[in-house]
Formats: sequence, C-alpha cells, structure tokens
Amino acid sequence: MFEFHGDRKRYFDIQVENTRKYVIPFIEQYKAVTPGTRVLEIGCGEAGVLKAFTERGCVGVGVELDEPRLVMAREWMQDELANNKISFLSKDVYKVNVAEEFKGKFDIIILKDVIEHIHDQSKLIAWMKTFLNADGVIFFGFPPWQMPFGGHQQIMRGRFLSKLPYFHLLPMGLYRIILKAGKENVQEMVEIKETGISIERFEKIVQQTGYKIVNKTHYLINPIYEYKFGWKPKVQNKLISKIKYIRNYFTTCVYYLITPQQNY
Repeated sequence: MFEFHGDRKRYFDIQVENTRKYVIPFIEQYKAVTPGTRVLEIGCGEAGVLKAFTERGCVGVGVELDEPRLVMAREWMQDELANNKISFLSKDVYKVNVAEEFKGKFDIIILKDVIEHIHDQSKLIAWMKTFLNADGVIFFGFPPWQMPFGGHQQIMRGRFLSKLPYFHLLPMGLYRIILKAGKENVQEMVEIKETGISIERFEKIVQQTGYKIVNKTHYLINPIYEYKFGWKPKVQNKLISKIKYIRNYFTTCVYYLITPQQNY
C-alpha cells in the first residue's frame, strides 16, 4: 500500500502511469490524442497527468492555485518547459486572458479529482466553453459524494477516522462535532462536504450548461487503487450503474467525457 499524500514525487509518477493506462485510452475512445493536441488541466497539482500527454507530443498548460505544487511540477518537467511543451499558471482560471496567457483554445480540458472541490460547479463547466475548441472535449474524473470515502477521509490525520467509511454523510452539525473531537481540520473537511457532487447532479449540470456526454465509465474499484492498495480496477456492474442515487454509494470513481451539444 502506498501513502499518497506523503511522497509527492511518487504520486506524480503514479499520476503519469494512471493517465497512460486509463485516462488517455478513455479519451481516445471518442477523440484521438495526437502530436500538437492542446491540453489544459485545471487544478493540475504537480502535473503528472499532463506529463502523460506531453509524452504523446501534446502541448500542455497547467493551472494551479497552490504555487508550491507548481514549484515541484517545474522541477520534474524541466525538459518539457525548455522545449515549450508545457507551461504553468498560478492564477484563478476565471481571470486568465485566453489569447495572451493560454495562447488560444484547447482540444482537451482535464479536471481530474477537481470538480468535487469547486463551489459553483455549473459556473465553471459553462465557463470552459470560452477556451474549448468547437470540437473539443472535457474529461472529468471524480468520486461520487456518497461513495464510502467520498468525504476524502484519507487526508484526515486520525488513523480511525481516515479509515471510517460513509461518516461524511452524517448531518453537518454532527459531522463538525466528530471532526473537532478528532482534532481534524474542520474547515477543510466541511468545505469538501459542501462541494461534494453526485453522479445525478453532475449529469444534470452537463445538460443544463449545453453539453452532451460522449463517453462514461463508472468504476466499482477506482483505477488509482491499483497503486494505493494493489487492487485491480473493476468497472461497475451495468445494472447497478443504471440505478440512480443508489449507484453513488457503491461507485468509487467515474470518468466522463463531454463536448458542446452542437458537436454531438
């Protein structure tokens, strides 16, 4: 078992491998990833996901508000930076000048383990059309809120709470009390609870903001668990994946690919 949040370089390498094996093949079921493809990742962290795309000849741009994580990204992607294969911005994505700072629109936009941390999810998803090419796609990978560890318990300090499934679904008042008693970061965990997103809510937002879903996979066992626990990824049972609301409790990860409706 690997402790994700302790060794950032190892986590970077895992993101590269996970993207090679699962994310890019998922996208390529609908859209080819070819040299020169422009890829934007919002909330890129250390940019392990983008590394896998630059290996394929893509041009990457990473946006990340946490500047210390970009310091590591620049260190681990020096060659790509020197060859103008990647660039980074530590800036609010709403304040970016698309022409000057992004240098144009993108063929692929990536949000991996990000949308569940965004407060106004509808606003962001709608806004991304302003820097997505007409035939572009947006990839989302996220844990449904009601899944056993949808509250991101794994980042908690306490050994007991970090391994306790489903307790993030308790009423907010009781949840706060438990977090405080466990000496956890109450503000951080409450914010995650406030922004958690279900499969149904995500699909509704996609429809309301003028997109179509062109590919999706629901996982019983998240592909990233291959590295965290040594478990083989497993796609969710087709019957369960069709049962609204219930499916959220047993689906540890979903992949979605969307495109503006006029392209469908």
